[in-house]
Amino acid sequence: MYERKIPVEKNCGMVIIMEIIGGKWKPCLIHNISRGIRRPGELQRCNPAATRRVLSQQLKELEQHGVIYKVVYAAVPPKIEYYLTDKGKSLLPVINTMEEWGTRFLDNTAEIEQGTLSVG
Repeated sequence: MYERKIPVEKNCGMVIIMEIIGGKWKPCLIHNISRGIRRPGELQRCNPAATRRVLSQQLKELEQHGVIYKVVYAAVPPKIEYYLTDKGKSLLPVINTMEEWGTRFLDNTAEIEQGTLSVG
């Protein structure tokens, strides 16, 4: 996991959740794993703009935070699957709310790109 030069003060709930799910692909990974997409190749296909390296790093960080766990099956080549832990499952209401919010404003992508979206 990336080690910061300046330690983060973990005295705020927002800091904690951003430490755990803050990352470009982490919410997508949690969402996809909850939907049954468990293998690294499948996760890559769901997030084609992400590199394998970045996805691997973010999966490793989610695993270190106890959000997911990895099962390695004895096969050639090795078969790997990711599953949500109870801690990861407890994040689903947050992830689902983020997904619903994004879907609601999906039609406003032109406004978002221009910076003129008003959500109020």
